[in-house]
Amino acid sequence: MDAAAFDFDAGVLGLGLPPEVEAALRSAGELRGSQPIHAMAQLMRARELAPEHPAVLIAFYRHYFYDHRLEAARDIARRALVVGARALGLPPLWREVPGVALADTAGNARTRFYLFVLKGYAYLSLRLDDDIEARDALAKLRALDPQDHVGSALLETVRVRALVGDLDDDDEELPLRQLRHG
Repeated sequence: MDAAAFDFDAGVLGLGLPPEVEAALRSAGELRGSQPIHAMAQLMRARELAPEHPAVLIAFYRHYFYDHRLEAARDIARRALVVGARALGLPPLWREVPGVALADTAGNARTRFYLFVLKGYAYLSLRLDDDIEARDALAKLRALDPQDHVGSALLETVRVRALVGDLDDDDEELPLRQLRHG
């Protein structure tokens, strides 16, 4: 199933899944805690049936994220960025997307998917101590979403505070420490 075979906007909301894909994702969720190998098999089945469906990408992202496999989660975010870019008619590499505000960042499902995936990518880059990648992704987010509908400004504040050690009170925890060890 390719992106043209389903309604992308509905797919971002987890709708429009073929029954087999929906069943595989449901089963993966049920098995994740008790039988992780079987959960992964179900995720792989869903990906085989609908490799570019947003719900499948989101399920993989969450699976890896909650298992603290942050590199794998970031790889899924990269894939999701390509899928989101294609749905918006943007260049496939986020660094090549023109730094101009995207239309309807508050209400368009495709746009919000892309922006939230880029925010997740930046967050994971921070967690993985890849500050340059995080900085660049957050700068791109500022350009694409200047009104900050997806809330990336807070993440940029955390990034900068971690770099400059901007806290005076020893009792106050550095937000980035919470990101890394949260």
